[in-house]
Amino acid sequence: MDLLRFITAGSVDDGKSTLIGRLLYDTESIFIDQIQALQRASQQKGGQQIDLALITDGLRAEREQGITIDVAYKYFSTPHRKFIIADTPGHIQYTRNMITGASTANLAIILVDARQGVVEQTLRHTIVASIMRIPHVVLCINKMDLVDYSEDRFYEIVHDYQQAISKLQLNEVYYIPISALHGDNVVHKSQRMPWYTGKPLLPYLEEIPVTLDINIDLGRFPVQYVIRPQEEAYHDYRGYAGKIVSGQFHEGQQVTIWPSGWNSTIQRIERNQQTVSMAYAPQSVVILLKDDLDIGRGDMITPADQPPILTQDLEVTLCWMDSSPLKTGDKLLLQHGPALVRCVVKSIDYKIDINTLSQQDAGGKLQLNDVARVHLRTAKPLAVDTYATNRANGAAILIHETSFNTVAACLIEA
Repeated sequence: MDLLRFITAGSVDDGKSTLIGRLLYDTESIFIDQIQALQRASQQKGGQQIDLALITDGLRAEREQGITIDVAYKYFSTPHRKFIIADTPGHIQYTRNMITGASTANLAIILVDARQGVVEQTLRHTIVASIMRIPHVVLCINKMDLVDYSEDRFYEIVHDYQQAISKLQLNEVYYIPISALHGDNVVHKSQRMPWYTGKPLLPYLEEIPVTLDINIDLGRFPVQYVIRPQEEAYHDYRGYAGKIVSGQFHEGQQVTIWPSGWNSTIQRIERNQQTVSMAYAPQSVVILLKDDLDIGRGDMITPADQPPILTQDLEVTLCWMDSSPLKTGDKLLLQHGPALVRCVVKSIDYKIDINTLSQQDAGGKLQLNDVARVHLRTAKPLAVDTYATNRANGAAILIHETSFNTVAACLIEA
């Protein structure tokens, strides 16, 4: 059974948390004791029915204010697929939280209040989805019950949104009119909107292809661990364990190890302690080579005819996530898969206005939530791809050298 990761985004009070609560409630993914706790919490707030938003709004500050602050992850499954949901904040000051949730998402659900239509936050979150190159976007026009389930209002918002995003790089957008509060077109097709001939949200999520989101052409295997049992029965055993992040590998294949550039041949591939002739992303495997080479954690194995970009100079689009500003000359740690290297900020080229995508002068430093194009110089070469070419091998994070806190998400551009 495959896995779909998706985020929900939108302006404050568009109903993100209620939508997720409806998905979990209608798919019977909530335990009885949780439902009872929700009933008590809803009654304390003066509600006559269960407030589904409380399922994801877990922080006390969120429940008191009626907003989402942190990224809330929820898990559920149907007979067709497993799901991981990231409920991301709607406030502009929590842009970093949305980017955190979007970094691993296959799909983004962007909610619009049918009464308000397309607003600034709608476009901001769509632009973030575009920057993060999320493969699929669903525009859920919520609270249709408050506009009498109007077909004209639905298509008016669809037209406005299509006009607003015409210059963005979005792969696919699907439009669904819903009422998360009453469950219209969320799990089951709504009888109140017979004019809508498309799929409800959950059936769409169950059927959207996920395999297309993985680059199947470029084989990339970052080594996470070297297995040397140190037992007589496995005296010559040297296996390289990790997860294939893209492409595929097979027995007898000619491969190159990076950054050394050494060549070898795959002698055997093991998966779940069984020998297999072929393995592909996103499987976790152990690869054994015919040659004894000095390979360690953070090295990259690729097919010999599919070389990555080997470089110490990275042009990245990053979102700065720390309260202390980022300045030219700052030294940080860069985590690219299992590889961890020191790096220095060579230049901050420009900031990106996430409302318009226009370029702005950064003045040599970035503040919390700023998105910018930055030039980094690493202490050692890294085997990377551009984010546009291979999302799985084209992303990295920056880590503070002393606190080891994550301070930036990076998309490799060149």
